[in-house]
Amino acid sequence: MSQADLLDQVPVFQLKGSMLAITVMELSRNDSALLDQQLAAKVAQAPNFFSNTPLVLAVDKLPAAEAKLDLSELIAVCRKHGLRTLAVRASSEEHIAAANALDLPVLPPSGARERPLDPAPAPVEKKPEKPQKPAEPEHKPTKVVTSPVRGGQQVYAQGSDLLVLAPVSAGAELLADGNIHVYAPMRGRALAGIKGNLKARIFCQQLGAELLSIAGHYKVSEDLRRDPLWGKGVHVSLSGDELNITRL
Repeated sequence: MSQADLLDQVPVFQLKGSMLAITVMELSRNDSALLDQQLAAKVAQAPNFFSNTPLVLAVDKLPAAEAKLDLSELIAVCRKHGLRTLAVRASSEEHIAAANALDLPVLPPSGARERPLDPAPAPVEKKPEKPQKPAEPEHKPTKVVTSPVRGGQQVYAQGSDLLVLAPVSAGAELLADGNIHVYAPMRGRALAGIKGNLKARIFCQQLGAELLSIAGHYKVSEDLRRDPLWGKGVHVSLSGDELNITRL
């Protein structure tokens, strides 16, 4: 079968824009070689289509017969074409374990939060009970990093804030469900509130980042370099759909 025939097949993936402005790629087949070819064809059509694009890799729609997959190989194929995997959307225990082994956040399956709940029967001849106060979200202690974070390293603070007291090199990635504090030169990527926390913030002692993101809304270095606070101490918050950068 020729390469042209392969590319004419039904695509093994579908790209969707998520509500958090992060690209979601849903895999419908477990075929890393064909995925590589079809991503290459997409890049050939539009060379700048992918450029260090934050990605959620969704494997929850794979058929049960294709449950076994090499997650690290799929992530490597995505990275080869400019897609940077930040999290995995999965439902099976095997896929969740594979994501945990790679220290990647696991998101719930598509539509998992929309499943209907069976209503409880109304009490007979009793006053309606007061609604219970919803449980407070679990917040773990702040994750503290005291050694330099070098290029290619990824540090994730799951369920907590991240505090870095050493330089962050270009090519390094900081991820947190909460806030990110970097009290040293920041030249890598900082992604706070990655599970949708719109109130998350980023604090940098010296802004030189490749990318800053809060709840999926991000600015890359090309935009950041034009900011008058480039190279200075900054406080980054989310205002609507835009990152607001002020002096620290």
